Formats: sequence, C-alpha cells, structure tokens
Amino acid sequence: MAFDGNFTGKIVKELEQALESHIDKIYQPSNDEIVLGLRKKGFAKRLIISVKSGMARIHFTEMRLENPDTPPMFCMLFRKFFSGAKLVSVSQSGFERLIEFCFETSNEMGDRVTRRIIVELIGNQSNLVLVDHSGKIIDALKRSDILSKKRLIQPGARYSYPESQPKYDIKTTDTGFIIEKIKEKPDAQLSKAILATVGGMSPLIADEIVYSAGLSNVRVEETGDFKALKESIDSYKSACLSGSTPFMLLKDGVPYDFSFMEITHFKGLCTGKRFDSYSELLDAFYFERAKNREQSRITGEVAKLVSSLITRTEKRLNNRKKELQDTKNREELRIKGELIKANISNINPGAAVITVQNFYDENLAPVMIKLDPSLNAQNNASKYFKEYKKRSVAAVTLEGLISEDITEKEYLETVLDNLSRCQTSAELSQIKEELRITGYIKNVGNKRKNKSPVPKFEEYESGEGFRIIVGKNNIQNDLITTKLASKNDVWFHTKNIHGAHVVVFSNGEELNEETVLFAAKLAAKNSKAANSSNVPVDYTKIKFVKKPSGAKPGMVIYTDYKTVFVTP
Repeated sequence: MAFDGNFTGKIVKELEQALESHIDKIYQPSNDEIVLGLRKKGFAKRLIISVKSGMARIHFTEMRLENPDTPPMFCMLFRKFFSGAKLVSVSQSGFERLIEFCFETSNEMGDRVTRRIIVELIGNQSNLVLVDHSGKIIDALKRSDILSKKRLIQPGARYSYPESQPKYDIKTTDTGFIIEKIKEKPDAQLSKAILATVGGMSPLIADEIVYSAGLSNVRVEETGDFKALKESIDSYKSACLSGSTPFMLLKDGVPYDFSFMEITHFKGLCTGKRFDSYSELLDAFYFERAKNREQSRITGEVAKLVSSLITRTEKRLNNRKKELQDTKNREELRIKGELIKANISNINPGAAVITVQNFYDENLAPVMIKLDPSLNAQNNASKYFKEYKKRSVAAVTLEGLISEDITEKEYLETVLDNLSRCQTSAELSQIKEELRITGYIKNVGNKRKNKSPVPKFEEYESGEGFRIIVGKNNIQNDLITTKLASKNDVWFHTKNIHGAHVVVFSNGEELNEETVLFAAKLAAKNSKAANSSNVPVDYTKIKFVKKPSGAKPGMVIYTDYKTVFVTP
C-alpha cells in the first residue's frame, strides 16, 4: 500500500480540522481498532485508528463498525485517561509514518495535564500507544515482550520513538543532491536506489517517478538522462509540498492501491478515481478491502466445511466399497449349502470338514467344505444359506448406499466449484443458504436473520439478440433450468464436468453456430474446466432436462443432446 510517509503528511494536514475538538466517544470494535468521536462547535466526526495487519491506517470515517457488548480492558483504560480531552496539536514525526496527537485533560487531582496518543503505521509493527504527561506509556494496543531487545512497549516504560530511516526528506533536500546520492548506487535498479535515498516514499511512487522520466527497468549506471529524472523528482516534490489529489487505482473495478498524486505507470491495467478528501478515499478503499477480507474468510470457512464433508463422504464410500467386495463370494456360500444338502447321508455327526464333488463346476472338481461339529448336516446347510442371504441383502443395500455416496460427493464437489467462482457476498450467502436447505449447515437458535442480498444472475446477449443466463450456484441453476426457462429454450452444461447451467432463451428458434459456441464457452468458462482447452459441452432443449424427485439442488439428468468442443 502507498500509505507512505508523505501520504501520512497529507492525512495529518486533513486531521488538523479536528484541532480544539473534544473526545466524546471511545470505542474498540476489535483488538486492533479504535474509533474516537471528536466534537466541537460545527464539527462532529469519527476518527478510526487501525493497526490491523495489512489495513493499518488513520482517517475520518463514515463507516459504522459493530462494537462488542462489553468494552475490552484497553478501551476502558483509554476512556479513563482521555474521555473529554481536548485536541491541541497533531503532528508527524519527520517523514515517518508516525502521527502524534497531543491532548489537554485533567488528572485525578484536577490539574491540567497533557497526554498523547501516538499512532505508528509501520506495517506489521503498527501500534497505538497512550503516553502520559511524563512521557511514560499508559498502555498500547500491542505490547512488546518485556525481554525484547528492541523498544520496550509496556505500561510504565518510557516511550521512545522508532528508529528513524537514514534517508533524505524530499521536501527540504535539494533535488541535485538527491540525484548525486542516487548515483552512488550504480548497480542498483533506479527505482530501488530512489527508495533507498528518499525518505517517506513507497515503491508505488518510486515506480511512478522512473516511469514519468522514461527510465523504467534500468539500473542507475544505465541512466543516461538524469535531467528527465530530476524533472520527475521535482514534480513529485511539488506534489508533496503543495495541494495534491487523493487518488485510487482500481483493477477490474476493485480498489488496488492509492496515493496523493495521480499514478499513470499501470497503463491499461488499472483505472484511476479521484476523491474530494483523503478520508473519503481511505474509507472507500478499506471498506471494500474489509468486505473482501471478510468474504474471503467466510468463503474459506465454507470451503473448509465442504472439503471436510467431501473427505468424510469419500471415506464412507471407500469403506462401503470394501464391504461390498466382501459380499462378492456369497454365491459360493449358497453352493456350499446346496452341496451339503445333497450329501447329508454321507456326513458323519460331529464332522468338521467334508470333501464332496462340486456338481456346479463343469469339471466336477472336488471341494472341501468346513462344518460346525456342534451342528448336524441340515443345520450346517441352513447356516450357509443364512449367511448367503445376509450377504445378498447387504450387497443390495450397499449398492444403494454407494450410489447415494457417489451422488452426494458429486453434489458437494459442485458446491466447492461454485465457491471457487464466488465473487460477491450475495452469491456467498446463497451458497450458505443452499447448504442450510440441504442440511449441511444447521440453523442456530431462533434469531431473526437479516435478509441476505439476492445475487443478480449473470446475463449476456448473443449476436442473434437472445438472452443468455448463467447460474452462479446450484440454487440459481435450479431456478434458471426448472422455473425461468421454457421447454424449447436451449440448455448448456460441460460434459461430465462440474459447472454452471447456461440457458439461451431462444423462444424455440434454432440457434446459429455463433450463438451455440458463445453459450458453450460461457458454460466452459463457468466450470471446473475453465482453464482447460477443447472442453466438451453438451446442449439440448429444456424439455429434455429433468430433475429427479428428491435430487439435490442443481442435479439434473438430460437426453437428446449434442456435444460441441470449445476453449474458454
């Protein structure tokens, strides 16, 4: 992320509008996030301070975060020392990602004292530290190990600033001097040499500087035009010193990065969006990131559940196949029973074994049959018949159960495949609802659930003008195939491969080759074979697609189909 030192300076400038405001609310939504309510005449804003890994930042926010019913201990301590405090200054430490808030408040004796909130935005080491008037730490969101050889962050310890970077401040250092320092690193990539020289700069900005100078992917010693480099650095310096533009990069419509200046070196890979304030920019960026993180977390949990269900089903299936294998010799049991019956007069009481001619064998080979000495010949025959019947019944039962296990495994694999292509929270909610309907996820309690947003179908239009719908999960597949489509519309699905139902609403008209290939490619693209070539896709009219009674969502059988091979 481009939350570098100079971006931090822009945020500090924006936060200055809160000077003279008082803290009227302190919340701790999570272990590594604090929200402060700041208020003065004509001003009321919420300030979020996050030290969460990968999401560390500080800005005014419009987001509403859910707070725990019982405030954590750190939150209560924070309230004790800072509730009602007045903000008198906000500053940045050099070009570091460190912001210091100075508040005036009263101590237990009623005397006016100064206390500080220090926010360190240093990657995984980000922290929020509360410091008293004497410079001692009240507490911190992240305490260090008491035996740590690095900075000690513990209540009662004296606060010390993180070690500064041995770099130059672009705002106060002559550009010519910086160029000379860059030249001292001839073997380094130019962008890396700039990063190693200039403080408060992110790799995103360094790449933009060399791109603007026409010097991408060159080493320092290969840099022929230092004049162009100087002009590019001067332009960056101007953006640092003067007004700038809160700028977000979007990749495929999703927030990708941000800066305080326009970024151009991604060419056609990203688009840009400007914002009116840095807080608005960061709110939009991190709201989307938090949403994506939460969706990834939940998707991961659901995928883990489905994977475990598949593993359990496979284990049960393999055990049943072994049990079925054990019943394969049941015909031998019947034959032995028949042979005992045919030779009752030749079996002596108490015999443990008998050898008789096997008249079921074309060569009439002799066969040895074990007997239970405690039973007579008739009962020995009955024992073999009983075991034969038992295994015959077991075989029929196991064949049915194995068929059910295979169907269940195939169904769960379709759910896992749908999860791999899940893009929105609405789609994820529908898959979870599907798992609830099928009994894989239990409803917890009787709490009234918020209605999940209904995902939109993925729709296209063919060159002939026909509407085409792609199912994003099994619930959508059922709805498209069994409810929305008419009997003469055309249904597409990858052959023997998990994937989406695709329907061309043709109103009974014949499809031309272009439309068939287009719909088939959509089916292949939205299947487990999305990254394969020459994928077989079956297509037929809806009237030939049937959903068996009791079948799980998305499961159908079809006939009268044709097959086309496509590469997504």
